Amino acid sequence: MELADRAVGFLLSITSLSIFTYYTFWVIILPFVDSDNFIHNYFLPQEYAILIPVCAGVALLCLLCIFIGLVLLKSKKKKA
Repeated sequence: MELADRAVGFLLSITSLSIFTYYTFWVIILPFVDSDNFIHNYFLPQEYAILIPVCAGVALLCLLCIFIGLVLLKSKKKKA
């Protein structure tokens, strides 16, 4: 089981590092590259650089609120 946990941790670390590198290159470096360069074909338009994290944050906040609400409802039922 320890090996499986380490494998999952390694996979999550690699995924996080890849997303961070892609997003950093997209937001910080890509605006300084000419717009006719081939590298622009691998990235979405700049508007999505703000839209995607904002939507992900709102979704995460909603899921967190739902989870807290369910936990509070369950704890009320146990007391009654």
